[in-house]
Amino acid sequence: MNRSEMLSQIEDSTEEWDIAIIGGGATGLGCAVDAAARGYRTLLLEQGDFSQGTSSRSTKLIHGGVRYLQQGDIPMVRDSLRERGHLLKNASHLVHPLPFVIPGYRWYEPYYYTFGMKMYDMLSGKLGIDPSLLLSKESVIEKFPNLKSDGLSGGTLYWDAQFDDARMVVAMARTAAEQKACVLNYLKVDCLSKKNGRIDGVVASDQLSGKEYSIKAKVVINATGVFADSIRQLDVENAPEIIEPSQGIHIVLDASFLSTDHAIMIPKTDDGRVLFAIPWHGHLMFGTTDTPGVPIELEPRPLEEEIDYLIEHAARYMQKAPNRSDVKSVFAGLRPLVRPTHAKGGSTSKISRDHHIDVSDSGMVTIVGGKWTTYRHMAEDTIDQAITTASLSPSPCTTLDLEIHRSDEGDHVAKEQPEYNQVLHKGFKYRKSDIVAAARHEMAQTLSDALSRRTRCLLLNQKATLEVAPEAARLMAVELGKDESWIKEQVTLLSNENIL
Repeated sequence: MNRSEMLSQIEDSTEEWDIAIIGGGATGLGCAVDAAARGYRTLLLEQGDFSQGTSSRSTKLIHGGVRYLQQGDIPMVRDSLRERGHLLKNASHLVHPLPFVIPGYRWYEPYYYTFGMKMYDMLSGKLGIDPSLLLSKESVIEKFPNLKSDGLSGGTLYWDAQFDDARMVVAMARTAAEQKACVLNYLKVDCLSKKNGRIDGVVASDQLSGKEYSIKAKVVINATGVFADSIRQLDVENAPEIIEPSQGIHIVLDASFLSTDHAIMIPKTDDGRVLFAIPWHGHLMFGTTDTPGVPIELEPRPLEEEIDYLIEHAARYMQKAPNRSDVKSVFAGLRPLVRPTHAKGGSTSKISRDHHIDVSDSGMVTIVGGKWTTYRHMAEDTIDQAITTASLSPSPCTTLDLEIHRSDEGDHVAKEQPEYNQVLHKGFKYRKSDIVAAARHEMAQTLSDALSRRTRCLLLNQKATLEVAPEAARLMAVELGKDESWIKEQVTLLSNENIL
């Protein structure tokens, strides 16, 4: 992908797109892949970097949702497990099976959860991974040597899947581009244009150059997640808010606190939350919180009480418990939950994660809610609606078996230029070639793009990331034609993202 080449496709304001999508996260890019694969002339605009918001800050799971099974939402669980199966096939280079254990500290819990997970297995049908199992106390301790054994009666082993969310988004952007879509980051939609009361396009500004673009489209899709209401209010000034944001944070610890390739799921804390301890890129990720009433921001910041909450709960289950100084990184994300019509504020843990599609009187299609696992199905429903709304020539969805882009550009750069085949830092698997590839082939425009999302350095170890930041910025500067002042500015901006 080349950003300059993508920009050239929107230079002619008289050219009309079939579908223009606002939002470059999982939902928006899922829509772009779907629409372009059906043959529609498709444009996607993202105000920041691809996946900069919610989509790069998830729990890194492709899963059916054990919580939703407990709540009796069988249709959502069945749909999610179906989509999990297709992702394991279509993106096997990014989505991998992961075994989980639910420890039981009451005599009946291993039997209760094993029964529930057998239903989980049944709902996955032919797309299942491996069957769930009842574990003895000894088996659980063998798998998790650092798990507290006092009161432990056994456990349940079940399977879900894990992925790298931001890398998945980049692969989706590459897939959309291969299907002839135009995908652009750092293009902010400032207003919607209308003709005879119907939306006929957008006006967007390049956040890097300041240049403004007038773009015509037969239908506009609002797929901006937590920012959906701000786009809806460009259409109707006083449109009622439909998003109820909830913040979830994760802390990242050394892998020694887990010492296994299995994950742990705590199905219910004292306040009804679900917690996960997950091995990820050679580290342990622990979360998540569920904090309502937070401001909607592109770069949400963890609250100290959220960090304290996770450290406290880690100590309840780990013999060797972490303290604040053991935390290598913290990241926060906002869930774009659909606000219940009967309530405002309060707990968000029981708000449905199902998706909702709205069509305004002026013809804008808004998709909200949902979850990472079901992004493909969400996109299918959204594009079906967009076709109807704009009276486009019907074309069936083809993404059920569409393979997600596979090539590793970092490997290609390392082979072409062996001097870049060196690790950035002893604490990371990432190489200099990955930074070069991010700028050269993956439309990374800032140091944060490269170190937070094209690689996951900042999410894994913030201190180590700041150590390699100057060198990474210089590698990017060569590719992007930037000078020393840009390098210093980028390092400073990245330092401001460090919240430890």
